[in-house]
Amino acid sequence: MTAFSLDPGQTAWCAELRALAAEQLRPVADKGEPGRVNRPLVAALGRLGLLARLFSSGALDLCLMRESLAQVCTEAETALALQGLGAHPVHAYGTAAQRAHWLPRVTDGDAVAAFALSEPGAGSDAAALALRADEDRAGAGGWRLTGEKCWISNAPEADLYTVFARTTPGAGARGVTAFLVPADRPGLTGTPIDMLSPHPIGALAFDAVPVTADDVLGEPGHGFRVAMGTLNLFRPSVGAFAVGMAQAALDATLEHTAGREAFGGPLKDLQTVSHQVAEMALRTEAARLMVYAAATAYDQGAADVPRRAAMAKLLATETAQYVVDAAVQLHGARALRRGHLLEHLYREVRAPRIYEGASEVQRAIIAKELYRTAGRPEGSASR
Repeated sequence: MTAFSLDPGQTAWCAELRALAAEQLRPVADKGEPGRVNRPLVAALGRLGLLARLFSSGALDLCLMRESLAQVCTEAETALALQGLGAHPVHAYGTAAQRAHWLPRVTDGDAVAAFALSEPGAGSDAAALALRADEDRAGAGGWRLTGEKCWISNAPEADLYTVFARTTPGAGARGVTAFLVPADRPGLTGTPIDMLSPHPIGALAFDAVPVTADDVLGEPGHGFRVAMGTLNLFRPSVGAFAVGMAQAALDATLEHTAGREAFGGPLKDLQTVSHQVAEMALRTEAARLMVYAAATAYDQGAADVPRRAAMAKLLATETAQYVVDAAVQLHGARALRRGHLLEHLYREVRAPRIYEGASEVQRAIIAKELYRTAGRPEGSASR
């Protein structure tokens, strides 16, 4: 059954998360440096038990965490999400030894994780990866990684990377293997990239970086399955992040338009303003419901998770862009002043329409899934 509303326990937990974000996480986030990993913030998330919950609960819980934190502290939300994205492949596909070594450090906030999929020539087209994993005939077996990764969140400051490399040339998605690569591995270097978004993003260079069978996540040649399995979980939660930002912008707009006097009365009494606010609320709630439905489908092992995940991510991120932009318009110039909530959200809201599959990619996934399952009874499609 699709969950179209939260139970009282979930509602209370979301309120608790918002309070934690305001009282304990926001002050730590404010001390961070834009473009750098805020390790005290990651440690605070671990101390509060939120990082451990990434790996002990389902997709709906993940979405509720991301939405709730995003309403109050996007920096805390992003730090949490990046830990989950980078380490989920270890949790879901790693060996017992890999999980035992890394997951306690990730959940404590002691080790920072990163998901290294994108490359200079392979962003949305993830099957076109060029990072090579050549057989290491001179060493003790395994492979040598040679090439580049780019637009990697938490790089170059992460402690471990989930890296996707081509082990079989010319095999497309079938020739990719996922590796767990510690940051101190010889031949691995990185540089930060100065981006619009405030969280850290960088490039990685692999100069014959050694990896062995002990570093493989899942099975050799099945790395694309690891990547897509991770993205099917995290795409709806990107939507939840977007819904949280949209809600924060909507809340700010309600307060501003109720109190701001213009043309002989409060802004809210102008029909053009009140109708705009109503549209913002309508779209935000529609996106929220689609995110919850996609997360519930994932938790129930439904057959149509790729389509639902893509729909949720697409609708929510496009909606958030619209709502934040409308909020800026209704606030006027003050919203673009450095340090204003909406100035911050305006910078944050753009990137989710690109990362973890751009909006155009989500549309392609949706169409592919629709045609693949056309004519089949509902629920009969293979996952």
